[in-house]
Amino acid sequence: MADGNLTAILYKKKDLRLESLHIPEPGPGQVQVCIQHVGICGTDLHVYEHGGFGDIDFKEPVGIGHESAGVVSKLGEGVTSLKIGDKVALESIFGCMACSDCKKGNYNLCEDARMCGTPQTWGCLTRYYVHNAADCYKLPDHVSTEEGALMEPLSIAIHSCRRAGVCLGSKVLVLGDGPLGVLTVLTAKASGATQVGITGKHEFRLNIAETVGADFVLNVTSKDPKEVAKIVIDAFGGKPEISIDSTGVQSSIQTAIFATRNGGNVTISGLRENVVSLPIVNAGFREVDIRGVAVNAHCYPIARAMVASGQVNLKPLVTHVFALDQVNEAFKKAETKECMKVMIKCSKD
Repeated sequence: MADGNLTAILYKKKDLRLESLHIPEPGPGQVQVCIQHVGICGTDLHVYEHGGFGDIDFKEPVGIGHESAGVVSKLGEGVTSLKIGDKVALESIFGCMACSDCKKGNYNLCEDARMCGTPQTWGCLTRYYVHNAADCYKLPDHVSTEEGALMEPLSIAIHSCRRAGVCLGSKVLVLGDGPLGVLTVLTAKASGATQVGITGKHEFRLNIAETVGADFVLNVTSKDPKEVAKIVIDAFGGKPEISIDSTGVQSSIQTAIFATRNGGNVTISGLRENVVSLPIVNAGFREVDIRGVAVNAHCYPIARAMVASGQVNLKPLVTHVFALDQVNEAFKKAETKECMKVMIKCSKD
């Protein structure tokens, strides 16, 4: 296999192939990026295992991956904000910039929004990638491209905490011990929450959550949401006003509703099950709001500042690194859950 622009392409569920494609050239307002690191997201893993997510079925082969960072290798016409050699993190979602949502600044809600790693816009698990210069965020010298790739899930955690209204003094329950859940713990603490607990099923991941600042971790063994909610309430010494579910799983969302204080809110940041059954009367009668999260909007500059200042330390989250030609091994490792963030090194050097 010639290695011009080695790219990981998903043909169908669990059929991920490496192919050599042409090296793309940047157009006006674009840059060519030599991709250094790409993280495997829970959404990537779900797509790999099921051939799609939500209402989107990947019927045609598609390049996946959307948590990425690299080094600018070519400039398109008119680009002045970046130079060759700059380290950049690539924002993965962008809108049409013409509709009412985009004009209000809510480009994440644009009905024509495009996201890397979907049939509309191929992803970043490749040696070279072309991206809009405006969606590339320059990294300080002391911030690595591994950390840069983690800006994407960190930005979702930031947006989730904003949607949830986390502020000084908040008590926050985070459900799910994957990378997004642990990043939500970090973000909630950085936002001033005084008590943040996290639930999960994997001791390896919960230990990392505790290391990075969770006030308590709960290894969930029961499948009964009401029983888990009681354990949560006992741990907090009362019901938290905010619960953020990073799993997208029915039982977890139900737990969040039962555990949340009257008048509080449940924010759902994880994408997994397309249709779930909820105790809606319980939530409605107690005025527990249920809020969604659509990736992020305007959170990359905040994520970059948090990491650059040392307020958030992303390094403990990267537990495994694979070369691009080991991409299938990387996904198999991510499936085991005996890891936190599995990172893929795309460049050859």
